[in-house]
Amino acid sequence: MLDAATRDAAVRAAFRSQAASCRALGSPFVATLCDLAAERLTDTHPVGRRVLGWTGNPASSADSVPLRLAGALHALVLGGADPDLAAVYPPRATEPATLWEAVERACRDHAETILARLDSPPQTNEVRRSSALLPGFLTIARRFGKPLCLSEVGASAGLNLHWDRFAYRLGDVAWGDPQSPVRLTPDWTGGTPPEAALRVQDRAGCDLRPLDPARSEDAERLLSYLWADQADRIARTRAAIGLAASSERKVEAVDAVSWLQRRLAVPRPGCVHVVYHTIAWQYLSGEDRERGEALIADAGRGATEAAPLARLSLENDGTEPGAALTLQMWPTGERHEIGRADFHGRWVDWRGWPGTS
Repeated sequence: MLDAATRDAAVRAAFRSQAASCRALGSPFVATLCDLAAERLTDTHPVGRRVLGWTGNPASSADSVPLRLAGALHALVLGGADPDLAAVYPPRATEPATLWEAVERACRDHAETILARLDSPPQTNEVRRSSALLPGFLTIARRFGKPLCLSEVGASAGLNLHWDRFAYRLGDVAWGDPQSPVRLTPDWTGGTPPEAALRVQDRAGCDLRPLDPARSEDAERLLSYLWADQADRIARTRAAIGLAASSERKVEAVDAVSWLQRRLAVPRPGCVHVVYHTIAWQYLSGEDRERGEALIADAGRGATEAAPLARLSLENDGTEPGAALTLQMWPTGERHEIGRADFHGRWVDWRGWPGTS
């Protein structure tokens, strides 16, 4: 059991680390908020005592305590519960001392609400990651010439289950519905994405705590974890929520291993079964990652040209910049890193499948 001083130091380090990440990902406001918390948060109120005394791992790769607190505060702003806090939030420019004074007051005035929000891990559903996924899906469709059956692990509210309803500009290539309210235009480097006829035959997703985009409370919770100074990201997510809310497909509340076992057991002749995930696999326990890998590998051994399997992932591999876009296809089992992308999908560096143009 860690002593109080060690827990306090770990939490402050987590806030400083999150500040650096937010700054690198284009959110100076949340970076400032995290820096202020690292320097000035005290245990003189219940929220401070809970945060500074966190008994788990507060880091962004684990319990993500800084983003839990940032999301709880943003929810007060979005819901209109704290006009004084809203007055110092973007788009207004605020001095750090004034911002922290409002945050401290909110922590005292809305302690019960914030403490309840701290119980839940952050949930984001970054729509721009579909910019990296699309050329992977095109590669799969080109290889097999079959419709896709989609299984997304860690789908959150299911926004990226509807990637084929978005409009894209990938370098010089336009793809998708030009009338879509969700327009994705990442900074694109590398080759041209492949051309292929692409049709989705079936789609499903799982998450331990799925959000329903058709429920206003869930939509607001999803938006609260976005960074308050990234207005374009918030607007894009609102548009994607509207698209997903109109769909009858809902994300299942189930653990990834049980769900994969069930999905992979269903024969799918005539289509490519694509298991995909974006910045989600790392949040599974070590045991569940091993079990999930084994399930996919076993299904791959049973794949055929008539019923192929593919796994497409965008995950942190510890290499900078960004995350690795990786594709594996069976029945051959060949696997390659086909690109890299920013964690929020702001840029894509496309490398492609070896031997294809």
